[in-house]
Amino acid sequence: MENQTFIVLSIFLSLLLTNASAQNPQLRQNFYQNICPNVESLVRSAVQKKFSQTFVTAPATLRLFFHDCFVRGCDASVLLSSSSNNAEKDHPEDMSLAGDGFDTVIKAKAAVDSNPQCRNKVSCADILALATRDVVALAGGPSYKVELGRRDGRISTKASVQHKLPQPSFNLNQLNSMFASHGLSQTDMIALSGAHTLGFSHCSRVFDRIYKFKSPNRIDPTLSRQYAMQLRQMCPVNVDSRIAINMDPTTPQKFDNVYYKNLQNGKGLFTSDQVLFTDSRSKGTVNLFASNNAAFQQAFVAAITKLGRVGVLTGKQGEIRRDCSNVN
Repeated sequence: MENQTFIVLSIFLSLLLTNASAQNPQLRQNFYQNICPNVESLVRSAVQKKFSQTFVTAPATLRLFFHDCFVRGCDASVLLSSSSNNAEKDHPEDMSLAGDGFDTVIKAKAAVDSNPQCRNKVSCADILALATRDVVALAGGPSYKVELGRRDGRISTKASVQHKLPQPSFNLNQLNSMFASHGLSQTDMIALSGAHTLGFSHCSRVFDRIYKFKSPNRIDPTLSRQYAMQLRQMCPVNVDSRIAINMDPTTPQKFDNVYYKNLQNGKGLFTSDQVLFTDSRSKGTVNLFASNNAAFQQAFVAAITKLGRVGVLTGKQGEIRRDCSNVN
């Protein structure tokens, strides 16, 4: 039986690695080799400094990258500001993005531009992709090679965010459909959901689960009752709905596979988390990742590499922004 498990796991990881290594021909790992050869160390140094100041840097940057890629593709459009408050970042779904994510990119961009050879040669989209890799590693997760060569988009509208991001109430069909629209598989989706091992959400996002049908006596049956009681203590009925609660109640500051162990114990904060375990179609992958941190990390690297290819602008498309928050 152990042999069979090992063989299945080996095939699973082999498929993931093959998938991840099939680079987008327009992106390549050594893109800046002759343009800004030390871009990775410049970004990493700035991200390490920011991370040492506040741990929020990690989940904030990771979430910023995900939101950027899912709306218009990985083009740094989420970073753009609008004088009329009509940019992506002004949509309610993006207004909860922590400022430390934006600040991380600003600091990394400044570090890159401090080198005369690199000034205005590296896109904000690539800086965000590199910073995302760096915060994952700093939080204890895997380090991985980042494909580069993205250019920055010039368009960012509030309206473009509508219906583009997964919701806490989503079931497996809705999750799979949204991720598939970006070329991401169910396994990719489950692995990327593992990013919820870091960071926090707000009481407003879980009220419907801990006070189901607005009843003080009803709890979502897929939620551990003990965990629900803990959530009720943090989020009483009349509390400010913006109160922050950890996505992973066990190891909230470590990028690990405990998120999946929490799902096995009914401690998925969102319906869209817990459904990964309660739906038989995804339960096996959750169990695999819960029992094997290496399998999770390999799958996460494959998935975030594919995510980084979504809707990219390359070549003569877009621009290299001088200021990440404004078009040139």
